[in-house]
Amino acid sequence: MKKLLGQTAVAAIAISFAGEALATEWNVSLWGKRRAFTEHVEKLAELVDQKTGGEFTLNISYGGLSNNRENLDGISIGAFEMAQFCAGYHRDKNPSITVLELPFLGVTTLAQEREISQAVYAHPAVQADLARWNATLLMPSPLPQYNLVGVGDAPATLADFEGMSVRATGGIGAAMETVGAVPTSMSATEVRQALDSGVVQAVSFAPHAHMSFGTVENATYWTTNLNPGTVNCPVVANTDALESLSDEHREALLGSIDEALDHYVEYYENQTMAAWGPLLEEKGITQVTFTDDEIAAFREAAAAPAAAAWIESNTAAGLPAQELYDLVTGMVAEGM
Repeated sequence: MKKLLGQTAVAAIAISFAGEALATEWNVSLWGKRRAFTEHVEKLAELVDQKTGGEFTLNISYGGLSNNRENLDGISIGAFEMAQFCAGYHRDKNPSITVLELPFLGVTTLAQEREISQAVYAHPAVQADLARWNATLLMPSPLPQYNLVGVGDAPATLADFEGMSVRATGGIGAAMETVGAVPTSMSATEVRQALDSGVVQAVSFAPHAHMSFGTVENATYWTTNLNPGTVNCPVVANTDALESLSDEHREALLGSIDEALDHYVEYYENQTMAAWGPLLEEKGITQVTFTDDEIAAFREAAAAPAAAAWIESNTAAGLPAQELYDLVTGMVAEGM
């Protein structure tokens, strides 16, 4: 009897250990706080948990795992299994996806931004570029066109940006240089203090970030139609971690991406954008709209030179830069 009980106990322990072995936990490095920008990751975690009966868990951390500018480095060494980052934070580390940050590409909707980003992410040269960091691109974080929140006197014309220090990364920063502004690159979490202390006089963000990082609290104006471009902020997985998942868990993760992105776009359009206009009114923020002629001149000065410079430098670096640029602009032209 004792022998039988012993065998039963051993079997129970073995089953228990086997059950534990099936459980998978991934650490996910984000920053700031939960907001529209992270809703697809939150939804992905929810879906994966549901589909696997709790056997696969995404543990989301807002700043507890890494600095946002170091998330790609963390992925490369396996410090965590999933992360979000913005291409403009380190353009030299992910040059291929910075094509999506060029100014005045003509992307007009979140759905279009999503589709074009996913097409670029699927390109072999882009996948090879991120593979240098042991990273697999999972999904974009589609964002609307950026505009400026600023303090002080509202600009009456684009000439009023001459000499103004503006937080603007990537192609948006390059565009602002063409109207005489002085672009400064800093992470989102540093922006409120920089604006309040006078280090910068204006900040380029999408509406959700202006709300999340508090730039509207002391703002005096908002530009409604500069629309110079946006930033591209993918969510990536550590490739080794992705490949080590069971087939069931990998399918639960990858098979949930489209639904997570659907949720993200709906949330951004129906909640974030719906709240933005009333917030500007509530805080008495002046809404500045520039003339069509000024915007056309801005586009002419910024778009073509930035694209030509990007193609030249990245072709020299070994990327099929013209091909990537044509992929993006071709999809925009087709209305995709």
